[in-house]
Amino acid sequence: MKRSVAIHVEPDGRVVVDAPLQAADPDIRLAITRRLAWIHRRMVEVENRQMVLTPREYVSGETAVYLGRRYRLKVVSTQGGNQVRLRGGYLEVAVSNRSPETVRHELEQWFQARAKEFLPRRLAMMSERLKWVKAIPPLSIRRMSRQWGSCSPQGRIALNAGLVRVPRECIDYVLLHELIHLREHNHGPAFYRILDRHLPDWKRTKARLDALADLALAR
Repeated sequence: MKRSVAIHVEPDGRVVVDAPLQAADPDIRLAITRRLAWIHRRMVEVENRQMVLTPREYVSGETAVYLGRRYRLKVVSTQGGNQVRLRGGYLEVAVSNRSPETVRHELEQWFQARAKEFLPRRLAMMSERLKWVKAIPPLSIRRMSRQWGSCSPQGRIALNAGLVRVPRECIDYVLLHELIHLREHNHGPAFYRILDRHLPDWKRTKARLDALADLALAR
């Protein structure tokens, strides 16, 4: 039996190509090209795990993620008030005291503020698309360690502030999930019929969100 070219992404991020001795270089290159998207996804997963497992030092050069995009952290000194802002591909933290505790605090405050700005706006947009949602439900945004969101029997929605770190499509999946609970407050067949109708590719999006859980929920 002819053995095909196998590609593996190791836990440390190395890409290993296992090809039979008789495989020609063009065939190996073709096999790699066909799996580039898969290789990229696996390497992103490895980087996400490494970011969580490696203790953060809150210094320039580390990676920060906002709405699914990666930014380089840039810590600078200032004589004025502390400030965090996006500048090109950098998330710049200007602080008078460059201690890790100060940088971490400023970053957490910035992400919390972005969550309170972005998530209500996205919830309002999603609510307008769904016929059973007559009014934008009450919303609270807070840190959660085990869930992305919830919907109470009274129709109050709570969202994890960490959502502001993941891509927009993942945020929209969580919002849709909770808004469906306004109509079906369970995970029965009717719930999934509505989810399938409004987001046919939700399983792929959920898998992407699950892969980012450690990163988005980490402080």
